[in-house]
Amino acid sequence: MGLFSFIKDVGESLGLTESETPEAETLEQEIAKHGLEAEGLEIQVEGDTVKIAGAAASQEVREKIILAAGNVKGIGAVEEEIAVTSGEAEPVFYTVQKGDTLWGISADQLGNGAKYEEIFEANKPMLSHPDKIYPGQVLRIPQ
Repeated sequence: MGLFSFIKDVGESLGLTESETPEAETLEQEIAKHGLEAEGLEIQVEGDTVKIAGAAASQEVREKIILAAGNVKGIGAVEEEIAVTSGEAEPVFYTVQKGDTLWGISADQLGNGAKYEEIFEANKPMLSHPDKIYPGQVLRIPQ
């Protein structure tokens, strides 16, 4: 089980007003929109916290489900109990700061700025272009 923090005031708006918190069904649709699947996926929203349970085929899918739900405006935390059927390493996440670029994040996190494509690929389909990141967004850093 893990608890992951997100910045509540940034992310996909999903057509909601500033004061609205997305419902479980809306988050399920957001996860499905990205082609992410988990067996027995259950989502509950309590305040600004999303609780997700189920079983994912890989660590990558698990991490992307967490990011797809957490990078939504109105969500401050994701508490998850997503089992992974393959034994992979725990996730490494990075919160984008003002002035960050994928190149800079890659240099800092992977030791080589030229590896920014690895971060971009690890965050598809949530990222549509390497230059379209924003402060407060949480990215998955591949290991």
